[in-house]
Amino acid sequence: MNAVLSDIRRFASEASSLESLQQSIVEAIAHRLPYYNWTGFYMLAPNDSQMLILGPFAGAPTTHVRVPVTEGICGAAVALGETVIVDDVNADPRYLSCSIETKSEIVVPIHADGKIVGEIDIDSHDPAAFSSVDRAFLEEAARIVGRYIEELAS
Repeated sequence: MNAVLSDIRRFASEASSLESLQQSIVEAIAHRLPYYNWTGFYMLAPNDSQMLILGPFAGAPTTHVRVPVTEGICGAAVALGETVIVDDVNADPRYLSCSIETKSEIVVPIHADGKIVGEIDIDSHDPAAFSSVDRAFLEEAARIVGRYIEELAS
């Protein structure tokens, strides 16, 4: 995962836009972490801090292109302001089903200028797929994206 983080740092230094950075990240993760079966970004809508909007992703298409922050694991991560790991999505009533193949999920908030601006969402077809190593990796990726957003705004 250190090699992927190195690539993400390089992407951030070279990206011409937030969308291009996010696209590079999801593609790198999808190709190098095989148990990350769906990887995507949800960002808070510019004019509605209560709505997450799907951004770049890698994996099967989803019908959840807009998710209220009051719903799902994605909404829970925003509401709690911290990473949420669900080892068994079928046992969590917050889960919004996207795929019958999904067994576990991790959602990591992205902070910029002291507030949550979006999140990285990963689904796996394996139960309990995400360890403390995955958490640390994705939280660092989220910090890199957050810093990129802060630099864009300045």
